[in-house]
Amino acid sequence: MARPKISIIGAGNVGATTAHWAAAAELGDLVLLDIIDGLAAGKALDLTQAGPVERYDVKIIGTTEYADTAGSDIVIITAGLARKPGMSRDDLLAKNVAIMRDVTKAVAKYSPKAILIVVANPLDAMVYAAHKVSGFQTPRVMGMAGILDISRFRAFIAAELSVSVEDINALLLGGHGDDMVPLARYTSVAGIPLTELLSPEKIEALVDRTRKGGAEIVSLLKTGSAYYAPSAAVIQMAEAILKDKKRILPCAAYCDQQYSVGGYFVGVPAVLGAAGVEKIIELKLTSQERKLFQTSVEHVKKLAAQVDKLL
Repeated sequence: MARPKISIIGAGNVGATTAHWAAAAELGDLVLLDIIDGLAAGKALDLTQAGPVERYDVKIIGTTEYADTAGSDIVIITAGLARKPGMSRDDLLAKNVAIMRDVTKAVAKYSPKAILIVVANPLDAMVYAAHKVSGFQTPRVMGMAGILDISRFRAFIAAELSVSVEDINALLLGGHGDDMVPLARYTSVAGIPLTELLSPEKIEALVDRTRKGGAEIVSLLKTGSAYYAPSAAVIQMAEAILKDKKRILPCAAYCDQQYSVGGYFVGVPAVLGAAGVEKIIELKLTSQERKLFQTSVEHVKKLAAQVDKLL
């Protein structure tokens, strides 16, 4: 039986690390694509040569040609400019919309049945652009954000409590970054509500650090942005889809009637399986949570309006 085919567009830090995680997990054969001649080919060859050591056995090629991605089951789009210190996600909008438009056109041409996972920032706007350009059904287009934000939140909680990250479960809604809405009442440590273990002030401090998690890394690196955690997060989504795991994972998914969003891609808990986003999980929100979520949705709508003008 043929292995699944996964194409990763963009061979920078996020794309190459995504390929690394995917190969190590033997999720399928990989195509790494970048417009810079030799970049994807070199990294693909390096990953191939790591296979005998790490004991993974998948085919990995690097290319500049979209024809090599033909027939992909999943396409992960990481192509785009990374943030620099002092640059907001929104500053990236115009340049990355143009990149997303060109990439998505080519991807849709060669892999019309693929599921698209978008990683580029500003995330919610880039997913919206990919959907409009591809014309794909909404369950087959999604963005990675919530898993990354939750992973950061869990890591900070684990450090604060000196416990294993494996015992922490968390949930959030809304946009990526400043607009995220962490749901502390759905966050637990080995089943113990977080509110029983930390004060409201400490929880809010951890939430604030989570919101600024990407910017914190950008300020430290100075020449780039996060890539280990984002790539690990997108592979968790890809695995859930390829293995039809029906996992409930937070991602940027299309919501119309759900949460009264009205037809936009926003961060919500969703069931991911072979068909892509198979179900949106609707939660009963408190008035404060709904207010914060609505603020996030309004920001997404404004970004979408800008995308419409740019496409």
